[in-house]
Amino acid sequence: MKALVYKGPGEKALENRPKPEITAPTDAIVTITKTTICGTDLHILKGDVPSCQPGRILGHEGVGIIDQIGSGVTTFKPGDRVLISCISACGKCVYCRKNMYSHCTTGGWILGNTIDGTQAEFVRIPYADTSLYLIPEGADEEVLVMLSDILPTGFECGVLNGKVQPGSTIAIIGAGPVGLAALLTAQFYSPAEIIVIDLDDNRLAVAKRFGATSVINSADGKALETVMKITGDRGVDTAIEAVGIPATFELCTTIIAPGGTIANVGVHGTKVDLHLENLWDRNVTITTQLVNTVSTPMLLNVVGAHKIDPKLLITHHFKLDDILDAYETFVKAANTKALKVIIET
Repeated sequence: MKALVYKGPGEKALENRPKPEITAPTDAIVTITKTTICGTDLHILKGDVPSCQPGRILGHEGVGIIDQIGSGVTTFKPGDRVLISCISACGKCVYCRKNMYSHCTTGGWILGNTIDGTQAEFVRIPYADTSLYLIPEGADEEVLVMLSDILPTGFECGVLNGKVQPGSTIAIIGAGPVGLAALLTAQFYSPAEIIVIDLDDNRLAVAKRFGATSVINSADGKALETVMKITGDRGVDTAIEAVGIPATFELCTTIIAPGGTIANVGVHGTKVDLHLENLWDRNVTITTQLVNTVSTPMLLNVVGAHKIDPKLLITHHFKLDDILDAYETFVKAANTKALKVIIET
């Protein structure tokens, strides 16, 4: 089969690899029909994720068709169309019992990280019964790719952890796909003000279309000043960090109001200074989390009811043969205006 392989920091290649095989009774082999590229894949390529070693097939998002099942799989059968969760969950360990699937002792975020992932023609899914979701009849598969990772990530790690409430004021730093997913799902809770901050005017225009009440291009270094002007010098109740670099996290710590919550969503590959000398008396909560995907069934219902339209996030389409071009397009988003790219096998 064809697969996109991580070769080491800054290196990747489309290669021929053996088709995966069932290795445990709870496994399923899925024929990938559509997958995508995540910002986390770019962090891997930068060398920010040491658990992902050279030779790994990348990707942790996608939809497909069950090709084979292990003897212990009871929920699915060959031919079923399924959504692949970015998180693999055994459903039985101490962390799964706490709904912390990302910390599953034998699963978690392993696809495209410590085991081969979805940017290929086939993928082996461990714990298929608790790591796959049946695709509803008539559902748009491209839309459902957004439910593998970015929608539950933006919602769980940003909106829920950020304690977004009716009438609150929130800021989302980073208008990439995950930041925009947080913007879409934050509106479930009717915040009064949603401020989106980014360096890319195109992405800020998209954020405005998606429901942001204010957008700020932070290139001039005056984001703090602008946020304070918007909020009457109070700051925001929730600051969602959706980039993963020191400057954006530190911005969150300067714009947060007393009693507010900073919800980190971004993947950080370098150290970030935490200025407790400025925060110790401000009743501020800082949360960190890798998505658990516990919200996926709810989000499937919301998308099925057309309450939000994640298809707006899709900007480009490629075939698997052209996945290197897809990466180039995704990396150069400032020029290509890329958000999410769909890769079809």
